[in-house]
Amino acid sequence: LGLRYIFIWNFSHTEFFLIGFSSLGEHRRYLFLPFCVMFIFSTVCNTSLLYVIIRQRSLHAPMYVLIGSIACVDIVAPLLVAPRMLFSFLSDRNEISRAGCLLQMFLVHFTGSFQSTILLGMAVDRYFAIILPLRYNDVVNSENILRFTFVYVLRNTIIVSSMVILVGRLTFCASNVLYHCFCEHQLVVNLACGDTTKNYIAGFVNFCIPTVDFLGLAYSYVAIFVVIFRSAAGESRQKAIHTCGTHLIVIFITYFSSMTAFLAYRVKHAIPADYRVLISCMYFLVPGCCNPVIYGIRTKEIREQLIKLFHCTKIAPQYAKTVPL
Repeated sequence: LGLRYIFIWNFSHTEFFLIGFSSLGEHRRYLFLPFCVMFIFSTVCNTSLLYVIIRQRSLHAPMYVLIGSIACVDIVAPLLVAPRMLFSFLSDRNEISRAGCLLQMFLVHFTGSFQSTILLGMAVDRYFAIILPLRYNDVVNSENILRFTFVYVLRNTIIVSSMVILVGRLTFCASNVLYHCFCEHQLVVNLACGDTTKNYIAGFVNFCIPTVDFLGLAYSYVAIFVVIFRSAAGESRQKAIHTCGTHLIVIFITYFSSMTAFLAYRVKHAIPADYRVLISCMYFLVPGCCNPVIYGIRTKEIREQLIKLFHCTKIAPQYAKTVPL
């Protein structure tokens, strides 16, 4: 028994099996269509939004650059999960290497932390634009934006890397089956043998990134709306309310999706396994589907450029047919 125990303790799985939605049996493959439609819709909409912002010089102001950054995250985040998940639905091949699992874990959590950092940057931008407009150009400039980006990206990289490195040191001597569609930190840690206290602490610290960013968001927008409602009614006041309202809708969708996905695995006995997996997957797809639509409808400058883009795309083939060669 002693030798058997030592063998099991030293053994560690080199791959994992992601079997999310496997309880659906043969019906699991039918999930390909709705998830694929959402993935394509998110990718096309965010790519169009990003293209318009890059192409149009009038949209190179900090606020639009941050909206473009959100679009980048909404393109990258589904790419980390959706292609492999869709392939799994069709082929029933669910394995992922240990290295691939750790890489996916890092990219998923880093992208999430970067998303909250961008939202914080948008709040800071609106804070100076509305509360301290005379200092806006002095504070919100290229040099300070690079400093802000460097500090927060470094913070996110250190915290997420430390969390994933600690997982990489664990031994997985029992099960290697995850009832999920991607490598979520806590689920992987739960499969480990030995003491995982450091891993849970690292996971909590990683959770603090969006929490701290949210506190900054809350302070900024409370201060902004206090100033807005104390100001005289007029066109500038309505524009400020409209702009901040758009950002708040995006913030609500992002944080509601992430918090729902986080809490779903903390009250797992109250929620069926398939619902938990669905909630986690929606965290990657719902913001990407909603954000470009929200910005496209509610932001006049972006809406006008998107209409021009799709209008030109539509009439170009017709024009080509009418012009004689």
